[in-house]
Amino acid sequence: MSQGSIGFVSLGCAKATVDSERILTELRAEGYEFSDQYDQADVVVVNTCGFIESAVEESLAVIEEAVGTNGQVIVTGCLGARSDMLMKKFPSLLAVTGPHDKDAVLTAIHEVVPPIHEPFYHLLPPGGIKLTPRHYAYLKISEGCNHKCSFCIIPSMRGRLASRSPRDIVEEAASLREAGVRELLVVSQDTSAYGIDLKGDADLLLGKALRPNIVQLSEALAELDMWVRLHYVYPYRSVDRLVELMSDGLILPYLDVPFQHSSPKVLRQMKRPASGEDNLERVRSWRALCPDIAIRSTFIVGFPGETDEDFQHLLEFLQNAKLDRVGCFSYSPVEGAIANNLANPVDPDLAEERREALMATQALISSERLQLRIGTTCAAVIDEVTSAEIIARSYAESPDVDGVIRINPSLGVKAGDQVSIKITDSDEYDLFGELTTESEQI
Repeated sequence: MSQGSIGFVSLGCAKATVDSERILTELRAEGYEFSDQYDQADVVVVNTCGFIESAVEESLAVIEEAVGTNGQVIVTGCLGARSDMLMKKFPSLLAVTGPHDKDAVLTAIHEVVPPIHEPFYHLLPPGGIKLTPRHYAYLKISEGCNHKCSFCIIPSMRGRLASRSPRDIVEEAASLREAGVRELLVVSQDTSAYGIDLKGDADLLLGKALRPNIVQLSEALAELDMWVRLHYVYPYRSVDRLVELMSDGLILPYLDVPFQHSSPKVLRQMKRPASGEDNLERVRSWRALCPDIAIRSTFIVGFPGETDEDFQHLLEFLQNAKLDRVGCFSYSPVEGAIANNLANPVDPDLAEERREALMATQALISSERLQLRIGTTCAAVIDEVTSAEIIARSYAESPDVDGVIRINPSLGVKAGDQVSIKITDSDEYDLFGELTTESEQI
C-alpha cells in the first residue's frame, strides 16, 4: 500500500517557515510523499500569513487556487485564526487551524489520508525536513508576544509570549550543526524578551546553569562554533550586552531591530515598547561598542495621524542613523487591529508616496554604506552557484531580506562552502567581489 501525497504551501515570515518544517518533518516520518503539483496531491496544506493586508490577499489567492485545482485543502497559520471568515469564503475546506498547531494539522490530514505506519523517526534526515538550504536554518526560540502594538494582531493569533527552555533550544541547535547547518537565524516575535515568562528558572546544561535570557542563550549557542544571527531584537537596554558579544566575536555583528518609526508621537500611537528611548543615540552607542556592526530595521509609513512633520522626522532619523539595511511598508488596516479606529487616517496614495521617498533616501544611504566595504576582505558563505555568477553572504547579509555578494563563476565552489572574498565594487544594495586564495572558516 502506497502512502498519500501531500501538497504544501508555506507563506509568511520565518516563524511560519519553522512551523511548516515541523509539520513536514512529522509527515515524512509517517511516510507521506510530497507533491509540487496541486492536482497530483491527495490533500493540500496552506500555511498562511495574516500580518498585513497584502499578506492576507496573497494567502486567500493561494487558498482559492488550491481549492479550485484540488478541492482537498487544509488551512493553517496566522490567517487560520480567522476561521469563520475562511469557512464562509471557502466552505469546502477540510479544516482550519491556527498558527503553530502541528497536531491539529496532522489530525486533519490523517482523516483524509491515514498513515500506513507509526512514525519512523530514525529514517528522517538529520535535523528534519528543512525549507532552507542545508547550510543555514531558522531557530525559533519562542512563540507569541506580550506587546499590544496598535497595528498588530499577532498576540491574538499566536498568543502571549511562550519561551522554549534553553536546553531544548541548544539541543536543537546542536542537532542542526550535526546535520551540516553552519548558520543559525534566531527568530521569534520579540527576541529581546526571550525567557521573561520562565521567571529565570535555570536549565542545567553540561554542568552549567543556563538561565533563560537572550544573552546567556546567545553565549551558549556561540559555543557550538556556528554563525549566530539575531532577528527581531527590540531596542531594550539589554541589547547593549548582546552588542558586546558581537564585539567579542561570539555572535555575528548583525542586529535586526524593528524600530517601525522615529517620531515619538507616532510611536506612542503605535504603542511600541521602548518608544521613549532615544533610538538614534542607541544606534550610535552600538556602533561605538562594535564598529563593524550591521544594523537592519523596518518601518511603517502612513500610520493614522502621521503628519508631514512626523515623516520628515523619520527621514532625518534615517539620514543620521545611516542604517545598513531597511525595509518599509505602507500602513494598511488589518482586521482586528486597534489602529483601525485611530483618527486622521492617511490617504493610501500619500502613504505610498512616503514609502517610495523613504526607500529612495535609504538607497542613497545603503550605497554609501556599501562603498565603505570596497577593498576589504570578509568571510562569506556561498548560497547559490549558477553558470552566470556565485551568490554569497557575509556577516552583514541575512538571507532573503538583505542584499548579497555577487562574484564571477569559479570551479570547485558549491553552496554551503565557506570562503574568503575581497570586495571590489558595490551598487545600492549588493556587493561585488572575487574569491581570494585564502579560505576563511566560519
